[in-house]
Amino acid sequence: MNFPSELKYTKDHEWVRVEGNEAFIGITDFAQRELGDIVYIDINTVGEEVSKDDVFGSVEAVKTVSDLFMPVTATVLEINAALNDSPELVNSDPYGEGWMVKVTLSDAAQVAELLDAAAYQALVGA
Repeated sequence: MNFPSELKYTKDHEWVRVEGNEAFIGITDFAQRELGDIVYIDINTVGEEVSKDDVFGSVEAVKTVSDLFMPVTATVLEINAALNDSPELVNSDPYGEGWMVKVTLSDAAQVAELLDAAAYQALVGA
């Protein structure tokens, strides 16, 4: 499994890549493996501020549907449009082309509260 050191992670298996006052958010390699083949992503929070730990969408796999939790309070700027036609990008490239949303951070200090790669790796027992 892959645990990029430049990312921050949540106990709910989302990752965050911060770029200035914006960030990209997706689900971790561990999460996509646990879910199985991703077939649909439902995110309808564009333009909304979503509080830390609130649901910002859901991901549907062959066997289950799972909520997506916002790692930090942020306004959703855009959804990865590539996922409309190719939700399997989450399985093949969860940290690259499979990102879920781009957001503007409301409180950048919240990023420091997230797990680093080593702590997340320990959490999932990898």
